[in-house]
Amino acid sequence: MKASSDHAQVQLSLVAANRRGMVAMSLAMALFIANDAFVKHVSASLPSGELIFLRGLIATGLLLVLCQAMGVLRQAHLLWNRWVWLRGAFDGAASLIYLTAVFHMPLGNATAINLASPLFIVLFAMGFYGEKVGWGRGLAILAGFVGVLLVVQPKADGFNHYALLCVLATFLHASRDILTRFIPTHIPAALITLSTAASVSVFSGLWALTVPWVPPSGASLASLGAAALFLAAAYFLLIQAMRAGDMSVVAPFRYSGLIFALLIGYVVWGEVPNLLTWLGIVLLVGAGLAILQSERKRRQAAHQAMREAPATD
Repeated sequence: MKASSDHAQVQLSLVAANRRGMVAMSLAMALFIANDAFVKHVSASLPSGELIFLRGLIATGLLLVLCQAMGVLRQAHLLWNRWVWLRGAFDGAASLIYLTAVFHMPLGNATAINLASPLFIVLFAMGFYGEKVGWGRGLAILAGFVGVLLVVQPKADGFNHYALLCVLATFLHASRDILTRFIPTHIPAALITLSTAASVSVFSGLWALTVPWVPPSGASLASLGAAALFLAAAYFLLIQAMRAGDMSVVAPFRYSGLIFALLIGYVVWGEVPNLLTWLGIVLLVGAGLAILQSERKRRQAAHQAMREAPATD
């Protein structure tokens, strides 16, 4: 009966890891949206390539200071791990391709495509890691994606050949998250975060060379500094989330970013959701609650198994 007890202990550990992953993913999405809000503010005065490059430089600088303070720069040689730089290359390429698509198609359509990444991640998790996704969790993930569509309400006439670029970017983003699981656990998350920020800076720097340079104002640099701080923290939390638990449990909490975006849109710009958006929000929240309930049942079953194990020895 010891095997049954050990299995229950493993299940409890996995549930705890899933919890950490869900919290980290939700916080990461909130910080990504806060970063987007500052970037949107600065985009009125600076070219996109330039502001992303400047934000990346500031984020890289902040992360260098953080890594030095944590003492992990002494392990900088670990950055040469092929999985670290492959992940960074995927991230940089995905960011550049996605932004290129966004500039040539409606934002709602691009957002809808990009938020399909949890579906890609779940498929990858099943294919590469053999994760078992029950029908309940699968329906919750699909319901969440339907909720995304209701919130962003993409228009059929807004899809063009740039939509294919957006699909490619979404695939690359999902691949980046899968690659996180291949990075050895002894490599600190702070170093992986640093490599991500540096990679995005390099790609956006090449993009910035193609447009005239506009001297940034002090206010713009301050806003980009705030955006960089949020972005660096979001990168770190995203890495932590994808290193924890089942990917098919953690990935759907990417959808929480839409709710944070709607909240900021209402508070900052006075944007009021319409009826379809509210229906989408209900689906998104319901999908998240369904996954949480599934995890709660798994935890209760594991506790029950551990209580029963000693009595049957």
